[in-house]
Amino acid sequence: MSSYFSLFIFLYVLNISFCEMFTSMMSVNQAVFAEKQLIDHLRLYIELEIQRLDDIKRFFSRVTSLHSGVYNEPSATIANPIVAFKLIKRLQSEWLNAVYTNEAEENIKALREGYRKMEVSLPKLEDLQGAAQGLMRLQDVYDLRVEGLVQGHFQQITNGNAVDIYKPPVSDTLSGDDCFLLGKVAYDLEDYYHSVQWFEEAVRLFRGTEWSPENEGTLEDALDHLAFSHFKTGNISYALSLSRELLLHDPMNRRVCLNVEKYEKLLDESPPVTNQRLALKRADTTYLRTRNVYEKLCQTKGSQLRRSVVASGLNQATAEYRISKSAWLKESVHEIVGKVDRRITMVTGLNVQPPYAEYLQVVNYGIGGHYEPHFDHATSDSSPLYRLKTGNRVATFMIYLSSVEAGGFTAFIYANFSVPVVENGALFWWNLHRNGQGNGDTLHAGCPVIVGDKWVANKWVHEYGQEFRHRCSLNPEE
Repeated sequence: MSSYFSLFIFLYVLNISFCEMFTSMMSVNQAVFAEKQLIDHLRLYIELEIQRLDDIKRFFSRVTSLHSGVYNEPSATIANPIVAFKLIKRLQSEWLNAVYTNEAEENIKALREGYRKMEVSLPKLEDLQGAAQGLMRLQDVYDLRVEGLVQGHFQQITNGNAVDIYKPPVSDTLSGDDCFLLGKVAYDLEDYYHSVQWFEEAVRLFRGTEWSPENEGTLEDALDHLAFSHFKTGNISYALSLSRELLLHDPMNRRVCLNVEKYEKLLDESPPVTNQRLALKRADTTYLRTRNVYEKLCQTKGSQLRRSVVASGLNQATAEYRISKSAWLKESVHEIVGKVDRRITMVTGLNVQPPYAEYLQVVNYGIGGHYEPHFDHATSDSSPLYRLKTGNRVATFMIYLSSVEAGGFTAFIYANFSVPVVENGALFWWNLHRNGQGNGDTLHAGCPVIVGDKWVANKWVHEYGQEFRHRCSLNPEE
């Protein structure tokens, strides 16, 4: 059932419009296809340009050979009317055609036109930012070494040694410009904990390579951002050192000169703190009080869909603590959905048809895709109107539609266990005690996916309609 169902979901979601690319591996797959098409456009452009340059080279070779041969005797050239005619023709016509040809402009115009036609399906700035945040989320949750990630390794420090927690079958490294963009995303969010680490790698890599025209950042840019990031984390002495190095490359930069004066004054007023670089701290989060337990559980074990939303009063909104894409499937869409519903009823004994349950939700997690700790049932913080409108979720049934290579566990925070993502596997739990009160042990989270394509189907069953299937206890303590 699961393989067939997964295939059906794959075919179905192809008809759902795109949203943020970074939130779904389906979107990443389309990005791969889009780049292949761009490669075809670029290949044609290169072929046309090579042909154009070959023509110019032939003209150059012909003219050069004439000046090393026929034109060695100027008097003979003038005396020969045919030679003179051809000389005049070349200077008046052939050189004109070679210098003012529109062929180069036509070639680049065709390349740009091909790119413009595909532009609507290409990643946007938000996708780049989301992918960068996804990598930094993996870095945090799994305590991954930045230096290892740069080399394409997923490593943790164990007993003072770098140990691979996962070795991908296909690996790639990060360039100085890649690290610069990662640092810039963190920098723009005023997340200097991450910007310091990624800009340091960018500076290190930029120092050993020549700048390429496709790069967005330069060594000077990386030094500039790294210096200010260190200043914001309190490491003024290192900010001063980096600013002085930057002035060696750009001595007329007035802003950096003023920064140097500012840092020197601050250091004169108070002595520098030794080993300040070792004191970097992640920013606290206001909505995740169980972060340490959540990350420990994740580490222990380990589109065409709409961006997933979380409840926000009566409305729904995207949130950075849930990164995925989802679609809601009605039974009328395909007979497979009805079969899944009937099997859930057989396993749980619950009525899973609307309005007694929600439609089947299919979720695909993208780069660093996750869902931080949350309850499926309404809590004291939930809006009464929201609970009245939706009905409380008495139970949750979760189906794993795929396996992943690393990460992605479902972690139950207070119950202190986690479940790996295994295709055909399913989870079921009661969100409420028999007395109708929420069960605190059901606090759970979707750990970030390190490598793989995580597909999940969720079915939430409401209290309403289950009165004779899941009877309330007469004992208020149960």
